[in-house]
Parts: sequence; C-alpha cells; structure tokens
Amino acid sequence: MKSWRRKSLWLALSASWLFLFLLGLPPLLRPAVPPRPLPGAPEGWPHWLDAELLPSYSQPGELPEDAAPPTRAPSGGGCNWGACFDPSQCRCGGLKVFVYPAAGPTSEIHHQILASLQRSRYHTFSPREACLLLFLSPDAPTGAPIPVPAQWDGGKNHLVLSLHPAPCPKTFQLGQAMVAEASPPVDTFRPGFDVALPCLPEAHPLQGGAPGQLRQHSPHPAETLLALAEERGGWRTVGTNSSACHWDGRCEQDLAPNQTLGRATLPRATFCLIPSHHSAASRFLQALQAGCVPVLLSPRWELPFSEVIDWTKAAIVADERLPVQVAAALQQMPPARVLALRQQTQFLWDAYFSSVEKIIHTTLEIIQDRISGVSAHPSLMWNNPPGALLALPTFSTSPQDYPFYHLQQGSRPMGGFSALIQVGASAQLPLKLIQAVAGSQHCAQVLILWSSERPPPPRGKWPETAVPLTVMEGHRKASDRFFPHSTINTDAILSLDAHCSLSTSEVDFAFVVWQNFPERMVGFLTMSHFWDSARGGWGYTAEKANEFSMVLTSAAFYHRYYHTLFTHSLPRALRTLADGAPGCVDVLLNFLVAAVTKLPPIKASGDPRPELQPPDPDCVNLMAAGFGHMPLVSSRLRLDPVLFKDPVSVLRKKYRSLEKP
Repeated sequence: MKSWRRKSLWLALSASWLFLFLLGLPPLLRPAVPPRPLPGAPEGWPHWLDAELLPSYSQPGELPEDAAPPTRAPSGGGCNWGACFDPSQCRCGGLKVFVYPAAGPTSEIHHQILASLQRSRYHTFSPREACLLLFLSPDAPTGAPIPVPAQWDGGKNHLVLSLHPAPCPKTFQLGQAMVAEASPPVDTFRPGFDVALPCLPEAHPLQGGAPGQLRQHSPHPAETLLALAEERGGWRTVGTNSSACHWDGRCEQDLAPNQTLGRATLPRATFCLIPSHHSAASRFLQALQAGCVPVLLSPRWELPFSEVIDWTKAAIVADERLPVQVAAALQQMPPARVLALRQQTQFLWDAYFSSVEKIIHTTLEIIQDRISGVSAHPSLMWNNPPGALLALPTFSTSPQDYPFYHLQQGSRPMGGFSALIQVGASAQLPLKLIQAVAGSQHCAQVLILWSSERPPPPRGKWPETAVPLTVMEGHRKASDRFFPHSTINTDAILSLDAHCSLSTSEVDFAFVVWQNFPERMVGFLTMSHFWDSARGGWGYTAEKANEFSMVLTSAAFYHRYYHTLFTHSLPRALRTLADGAPGCVDVLLNFLVAAVTKLPPIKASGDPRPELQPPDPDCVNLMAAGFGHMPLVSSRLRLDPVLFKDPVSVLRKKYRSLEKP
C-alpha cells in the first residue's frame, strides 16, 4: 500500500513538472539579453568567433539565427527613433552635440560629465550646428521645478542625461526627448530610443580608470565560488550546499565574521550574485572590474548599453526562486565557459565602463550608430577588443580594414607598405635611404613629407625608383607624419626620418614581422619608461637595455589606421604638446597604440643609426596625465631572422646583408 502511494506521488510530481515545462517555465540559467538590432539595420544573433577554442555559453540551436529578440512595448509614451528624432538635422550623417549650460549649482559629477562631453569629437559650442541638444539632469530634489531650455521644442532631438538611478522629476515633462538614465526599470525603458547607463559607484574616475582585477585565467581551487551583493552595500560569500540562505540577504546570522566584505572591497569570487532589487544595480560595475561573472537574479532593470553590448558573453540571468539549483548549476559550469565569461567582463570594463569619459562617449557613439543606420559599427566591433570607441567609422565600416580583427577573421593585411620619409629643416635628400627602401620587394610607394622652409628640389634631382615617388608639402610640425594622408594606399606604413640608415634586408625582415603582428608597432630603436621614485613621477630613456616599452617612429612599421586615430581621436592638447616638445611625438604614438592594444611594441633586427633628439623629461608624465593612466607595456622580445649571426655560409641566409660590418 505504501509502495503504491509513493509511486502515485512520484507520477503526480512528474506530471506537474511536465505541465510547467509545456507552459514555458523559464530555464534555470540563461544568457543575458543580446544586443538589440539598430534601427534600419536588422542584425541576427552574433556568431561566436572562437567556438573551437572557447564554446559559447549560448549553444547553437538555443536561439534562432536571424530572429530579433522580442521588444517590449514601453509603458510611457509612444516615442521611438523614427517618430521623435529627426536625423536629417545631422549634416552629412554626422553627430554634433550641444550641451545646455547649468541653470544652478552643480555637483562634481556634473562637472566631470561636462568635461567629458567637451573632449568628445562630437561636441560643439554652437546650438545651430548641433543635431542633438543634451540636457544634464540637475541634482534637484524631487518635486523641485526645473527650468525648461529655450530650444526645447517638445523635447525633439533632445537627450536628458542622468547618471543617477533616481527617475527624472515628474515636474519635468520629457515629451519627445530621449533619456539616458542609470539602471532604468525595464517597464519604462524604451528600447531603441532611450539609453541604459550603468549605476556609477562613488568617486568613479573621470579618465583612464583602474584596470580590471582578474589575475588568473581559470578559477583557483581556493577561490570563492559565489559572492552576493548586499542591499546595504558590500559583498558576502555564499555557500553552495545550504538551502537556508536565500537571495534576499536575510541570513547574516549564519555567516562567519570573515565572510562579510567591506563596502569598498571588490568581490573575490568566480560568480557574483546580484539580486533583483534596484539598489543592487550599483554592484554591477564592481563585478565587472573584479572579473566576477555577474549572475542577475531576475533583474528588473535594464542592463547598461544593452542596445549594442552582447551581454550573453559576460553575464548570466538566473531565477531567484531557485537558489540551491542555481548554485549547483554554476558549480558544474565547464571551465572553458567560465574563462570566456570572465575574459569578456574585463574587456567590457576597460572599453566602456572604467571611467566617466568612456561612459559618456559610449552613449554618444550609440546615438551616432543610430544616425548612420546600416553603416554603423557591427556587433563584432562592439563586442571584441579594442571596442567600438576605438574603431572610428569615418575610417571604415569593415572590420577587415582595421589591424585588430585579422585574427578573428583569419585574414592578413593586404598589399605591401608605403615608405613615409620626413625631411626636416636640413632639407638634405636621403638618396641612399630612398634607394634602399624602394629596393624592397614589399615596397609599394615612397612618400616624401617635405617639412623644410626651403622648397623641394625639382623632380630631376630625385633618384629613379621602381615604385612611385611622391613629394608632399608638410606644415613643419612633428605630428605631420601622423596625418591620414589620402596618398597612402597600403595598410602598412614605414615611418622614417631622412637621416636614418637602413638596408633593404632590414626593411624586408621588419615588414614580414609586422605582417604577423599588424596591430603592433615594429621598430628598430627602442626606449623604455620607468618610475622615478626620487622625482615622484615617470621618466624614460633611450639607452639600450634589456627591457623596452616604446620604439622610435623615426624607423618603425605600423598600420595606417593609427594615423586616423591619432588625428581624430586624441585630444588636441596632447597633439599640441607633442609638436612643441622634442621627442614627445614618439611617446604619444606609442601611448596611443599601447592604450588600444594593451601590448608592447616589437623590436626587429637592425640599426638605423639616426640622430636622436634630446628627450623632454616631463613628456611621459604629461602624456600619462592626458590619458588618465600609464598604458605602456614593457617587453624583452626581439625578433631576428633564422640563421642570423650563425656561423654558416652567407648563401644559406635569406637576409644576407643584415649583418653590417
């Protein structure tokens, strides 16, 4: 009789679970929402680019290939991109942003936002030139009257920006304005129109920002598996074998004293559980910085920049009603998936969230992508290093034209290289250098950047070359070399000073090295930075040493995209500084490439023997202050060709003239 009752109970439970499954019970763990397609540019589910190495958490077949995720009907207002924003006001598809001046006393974060906007390439001081008018939400108490801007026009082509999670005061009628708000509720957020921002912690840096804290590539056996964000602030560890502790944070009495972390301490765990209550949204960025995979427990707020960021690669959504089952599922997740998720948290943190400036610029870049439509950044650029902020669409909309994506796409840079030789005040023709460079089998053209006050000599004075030779007039500035000249028609650039001395073999070998590392700088002469504790600042030296972190641009290969990034992305103040201080232009380009790639340059065999300019001792400090951090990475790697300096016959060596007497 008892056996029959047990069988009946088991059948009833099985039938109930089957019934719930047929009704569409949500899965225990599921990836976070994918990026929504941009208006006018429908995109399918992004492909996992390294499936053979690291399988995606979203396995093939879980989601339809070309089906867009279902959109929610916003509860407030019927505004969308086409109805409440007029992109025709953006001349030639370009975004220009005017910021209304503050109407009263402002906070420090308000000043930081304004400074970040003014450093953006989209900013303008003229409201007539702008197609987007930005209104910074003041720190006014709820119910206080807020003055409406004079050019409000019902909010059309306006953006109301607030980094605070509190909603806009009801006394302020938004009308047709977009809202960029920290952690907006999902029931009021308007997909494709509003912009979801992260909830910033206190004292978030203006520029640069702290790096990610992930120091190990896989979970350590001694590392805590789960950390739970507490409502009052801070984190605490959570066990995986206890059913008494729920996600609501009401079981502190069961914890040991050392299991509770301070408010300012980043979590040291593999997975960070973030409850559904709105106050826990501020812990999201802490989890990203720590390399702790965010596990969102039935979240009721929109993920930051969900329109473009594929959170399926960095975060997980779980059911808060099943704490024990969720913990068990996380504990059994394959290490390869955990590694992929943690690595993506570090990329997203560094690319979009580590500073106020990056958050503001990401917001503007999303709006620019909406204006561009089908020519906007593809998902590959948004969700792979170095990120969309460093892939300027004015250069190209195809990933194949950038130096960063060749590895993911299995491609290589096209064509040979363009030799860009700068002739300075001496105005001496570098005849031997031109012949040596033009004699390379990889040279496509020779460009002479004439930066002397004297006029260039007539064409008959120049040597005959097998490749085209073009003379360009410069403006006698050090940064002229890094202008995106339209005459450059190859991906690779060999930057040279007129007083360098290189052989054809040295040029050939260095170019082959660059083809294997197209995102880096490959040079012959090196410099290194160091921390000077006596002066309390950075210094650098051009003396030969075992370590180096920079290569001189007087003889170096790099991708031509860095000219566009140098001219259109760097602040004008840094370029002006580089023009006025000897040697600073070398430091600035090395800073830029290192900030983009997070990698050091490469030294190749060769000795150009140039005349070095005396370095400015304060140059590195000024550049580090402009970037907000020190991006340079030191290296001890030098690449030499096979059989270089080996005691074998010269006929067996490919680069026979590489060894100078």
